[in-house]
Amino acid sequence: MATSYFQERATPASQDGLSPASPQVGGGAVSRGANALSSRITSVLSASYADLEIRDALETLDARGVKNTAETRRQIRLDVQKEVIRCNGEVVKDFGQVAAQLRRIGTAISCLNQYCADMRSHIAAANGETRPVLEEATSLMNQKQQVETRHQILSAFNSHFLVSEEESTVLTSTAEPVNEEFFQVLTRVKKIHHDCQVLLGTEDQRLGLEVLEQSSKQLNAAFQKLYRWIQREFKTLDLENPQINASVRRSLRVLAERPTLFQSCLDFFAEARENILSDSFYAALTGSTSDSTNIATKPIEFQAHDPLRYVGDMLAWAHSATVSEREALEVLFISEGDEIKRSIQAGLESEPWLRDDGNEEVFDGKQALNQLVSRDLMGVARLLRQRTEQVIQSHDDATLAYKIANLIDFYKSTFVKLLGADSEVLDLFNTLEGSAMRQFRANMRDHVASVQSELATAPADLSAPDFLDEALEMLKALAKSYDTSTATVDDRDNAFQPVLAETLDPFLSGCENLCKGMQQPDRDIFAINCLLASKSVLSSYSFTKDRASEIDDTVGEHTTRLVEYQHQYFTHSSGLNTLLEALSDISDTAEGLKTIPTLDVFKPESLISASQQLDEFLPSALIDAAENLKLLRNRKMVQDITEEAAGRFCEDFEFVESKILATDDLLYADDEEDEEKEPEPGLRDLFPRTSGEIRVLLS
Repeated sequence: MATSYFQERATPASQDGLSPASPQVGGGAVSRGANALSSRITSVLSASYADLEIRDALETLDARGVKNTAETRRQIRLDVQKEVIRCNGEVVKDFGQVAAQLRRIGTAISCLNQYCADMRSHIAAANGETRPVLEEATSLMNQKQQVETRHQILSAFNSHFLVSEEESTVLTSTAEPVNEEFFQVLTRVKKIHHDCQVLLGTEDQRLGLEVLEQSSKQLNAAFQKLYRWIQREFKTLDLENPQINASVRRSLRVLAERPTLFQSCLDFFAEARENILSDSFYAALTGSTSDSTNIATKPIEFQAHDPLRYVGDMLAWAHSATVSEREALEVLFISEGDEIKRSIQAGLESEPWLRDDGNEEVFDGKQALNQLVSRDLMGVARLLRQRTEQVIQSHDDATLAYKIANLIDFYKSTFVKLLGADSEVLDLFNTLEGSAMRQFRANMRDHVASVQSELATAPADLSAPDFLDEALEMLKALAKSYDTSTATVDDRDNAFQPVLAETLDPFLSGCENLCKGMQQPDRDIFAINCLLASKSVLSSYSFTKDRASEIDDTVGEHTTRLVEYQHQYFTHSSGLNTLLEALSDISDTAEGLKTIPTLDVFKPESLISASQQLDEFLPSALIDAAENLKLLRNRKMVQDITEEAAGRFCEDFEFVESKILATDDLLYADDEEDEEKEPEPGLRDLFPRTSGEIRVLLS
């Protein structure tokens, strides 16, 4: 639009003859007009039409629909000014209307102010007339409020701090039952006793002291009533009845606020339960109770003919009774969480003279439960100890005594989990286990003494003697019994060592004594057979691996001596020992090697004889050597020992062969220097066997 606008303006100027090139105008006027037009064109061309204001102006012209004509361009400024003046006139007119409305509002506000002043004057007059009446009414209202407050305080005091005769009877009379009403009244009296502190904080403490004394008497009487009721309930308490347990449990929780009475109840309960459990255990053993009443179940003494089963049945009954007693008492004493503990804590705070400063923990429910169950089982424990010791002392079987000791140890670990490590019942198990182990050691020593008196000679086949086989069978039974026990992993290896010392070591010592009078190789063969028989039993269990390793070391020592024996057999039977003895002092120097042919054993006749003896020995050498160890039970060990001895024999032969070859080489060199001397046959010609042939024949 801007481009077309300037093009239209340029056209009329040229038509009117106002162009700078027109010759009709004078020279000065033409020069000034050209400069003005040039300046105007320059200013127009230098203007930035990207300016926002110019853009907005052009958009406004477009919006008004203004056409680009010469008339429009001449009148545009006047039209814009005229429109501005018209808009200003409209604004002034509108503000005139606003001013008229403001004048009307001011008139209304003035009227309202006049009305308010009149009302204030009327109110002031009314207040002056009613002030005395209001003051009198306020005084009466205050007096009424004070009277009502005193009446409420009196009613609250009577309802809170005073107990009716009916409630006092329910709380203290032994003829009334211990029921929900009793506990409600007891809770109310305890609250009264506690709230007496408020009354004691007033100036007149007489009322507080009277109420405190009365509530204390009522509480003492109530706790005594509750204590006697619990004792009666304990005499006929059925631990399997959950309803009775609920009432007794609540009563115990409340009685715990009096720690002395609570402990007395526990002592009474423990004594009663001890008698009940003792009678039950006696009835389970004999089939009749203390009052000669027979029971329907078959008694343990008639059912368990085996001593081990008899002891096991008694321990199983004790364990079952302990589990049942613990479950019942756990419901009775600690099922309410820490209620008893909090009650005892409150009781010690109210009775500080009962507090033990050395114990930070006032009441531990689990520990108290374990102690109570232990006390309940003391009667059963005494009877169990008596019967078990009778069984232990009346049998001379060492295996039985040890199995009983392991059985007791198994149940001891079970009772530790049930009652804790500090239970008094565990002393019983320690005593019984120690008694069984003493009897086991005594029986074993008697058996060893009887066996030692019968020791004579080893069996002809050099197998393990009968007393060792019997000892190993006993050891196998003991190890199996120990393996089924609950010994801890850390102590399993060490705990079985005393058993090995009693059941194995004396018999191995007896085998060693038999070896002393035997010749080789029977001595080592017999020792290895005994040790391998022992190892076959020990290797079946992980807790005897250390002893099995020691036996392996000892077997290795005997094996070394058998290898040496077989090696000596190879060298002597083959005739190689004479050559080895002769060469033992010969050095590898030329002078030493030259002396070899001068030795007696290396003379042609002797060397030929040694070669013939070697040839006769080699075909059956391995069979003959294995025949020396035929009584060794482990055939693989026989083969390994023989092969190792044969290997050492081959090394000895290689040594002799190297000396012979070195000597022949030296003598052959001397014969070449002395051409006139007739060569003599070499040592190799007289002793033709090679080490390769020896290894093939002995492989």
